[in-house]
Amino acid sequence: MEREHLGSRLGFILLSAGCAIGIGNVWKFPYMVGSNGGGAFVLLYLIFLFILGIPVMTMEFAVGRGAKQNPVLSFKKLEKKGHKWHIHGYVCIIGSYLLMSFYTSVAGWMLYYFYASLTGKYEGLDSAGVGNFFNNMLLSPQINIIGVIIICILGFLVLSFGLQKGLESITKVIMLLLLFLMGILAVHSVLLKGGLEGIVFYLKPDINVIKEVGFSNVAVGAMQQAFFTLSLGIGSMAIFGSYIDKKRALMGEAVSVAILDTVVAVCSGLIIFPACSAFGVSVDSGPSLLFITLPNVFNNLESGRIWGTLFFLFMNFASFSTILAVFENIVSGCMELFNISRKKACLINIFVMIILSMPCAIGFNLLSFIQPLGDGTTILDLEDYIVSQWLLPLGSLVFVLFCTYRFGWGWENFLNEANEGKGLKVKSWMKLYMQIVLPIVLIAIFILGII
Repeated sequence: MEREHLGSRLGFILLSAGCAIGIGNVWKFPYMVGSNGGGAFVLLYLIFLFILGIPVMTMEFAVGRGAKQNPVLSFKKLEKKGHKWHIHGYVCIIGSYLLMSFYTSVAGWMLYYFYASLTGKYEGLDSAGVGNFFNNMLLSPQINIIGVIIICILGFLVLSFGLQKGLESITKVIMLLLLFLMGILAVHSVLLKGGLEGIVFYLKPDINVIKEVGFSNVAVGAMQQAFFTLSLGIGSMAIFGSYIDKKRALMGEAVSVAILDTVVAVCSGLIIFPACSAFGVSVDSGPSLLFITLPNVFNNLESGRIWGTLFFLFMNFASFSTILAVFENIVSGCMELFNISRKKACLINIFVMIILSMPCAIGFNLLSFIQPLGDGTTILDLEDYIVSQWLLPLGSLVFVLFCTYRFGWGWENFLNEANEGKGLKVKSWMKLYMQIVLPIVLIAIFILGII
């Protein structure tokens, strides 16, 4: 079976950015900022994104492009005979399933809010009413189950048309439209009367806030967010690396993806935090921030129903771009491991993914008595915890060790692959940083996250 490839560099960058840009930016990033001291968190997040995220992403791209296979077969092809690095390839696929098992539920919420905006279901409600609307959605098994089913069917249906005709062509359109609309919304929100206080909270680091929250808590949260938003450690970037040619050096491509990811994360904050300030919504209200703050904003805007509908439409596109990217990791793995066609892999995984997503979908209602991490927690919290605090940092550690040590693929092999082509290249002096500092930081992220 001839392996597919991407049609253009733009397609590769937008697909990789699409994997990074999604719920991590428009859902998790704003509430993490609100819960961890505003500007101080943003500053640390940006630092960690570039000093940690870009090197690890470059390594994932290199492993994928060096082997031209899915993560399992990539490690098998590149590892020394008798070594067991390919076990992490299976962990990557398991991690992709686990990430999607709760990501599909949140994407389903986005889908429902698009429908609610379009039909005016929360129009005219006050702040308390909008909060109740969100809670009622969580308490409805039907809404959550139907949302998951639609997301899974649509995602695998797009992938069934092929890499270029399905995944690449759809992602190009939705990513460009997303960036355009978020820019417009950010400008409008910044100009809202009473929004300045929110901008100051968002962009100005406050030492007193860092002391109150705890520097270690803010730092660990920022590091974890950098890995969560880039989907590093579970092979999602490696699979796109496997689809590209050798015309461009990989660190430059990683920087391009990180910049796009940062632009969207910053824009999402510029939409939300001035609005919080203008309309008196708490910025530390947790994961519900997006679903309570923005409906309040749209209810107070002229033509707010139209803006709300368009915003949640493109938030669907943002979350859907990540879903398509991680689903592709799953589909590619199934195709190459079991030697089956793309259409068959997609059909099988529709049912597998729906079943795996059900515990989270009904975790807020029928299974709300299951509180795995303590009172008030849900199955989503457990799955997010496993992915964010275990799989992403430890998975990233595996890629770093594999690419920088002789008992893995080795520094020279990684360097040759990463630097082939035009653009920003990995420098020889970076070896000690990537070989020693990065592993220490990743282990620290893991340990501090557990503590």
